[in-house]
Amino acid sequence: MNIMILHPFLPLVWSTPHIVLILAAVLLLFGGKKIPELMKGLGQGIKEFKDASKNDKDQAPEAKQNSEEKNS
Repeated sequence: MNIMILHPFLPLVWSTPHIVLILAAVLLLFGGKKIPELMKGLGQGIKEFKDASKNDKDQAPEAKQNSEEKNS
């Protein structure tokens, strides 16, 4: 019997050896000097995403109010 039928989320369960193997592969592929640059870029991307979502939340009530005024 296929194990995926029994537990469809089994691939999402990560153990310590899986994480270590992935980190070792990343280290081998990119090298030690490139990883901080990649993490910096990732952090900046996350920050920009949070800022954009925060701006959307701030602008949502204004947009709703403007659309209600146009419909009236």
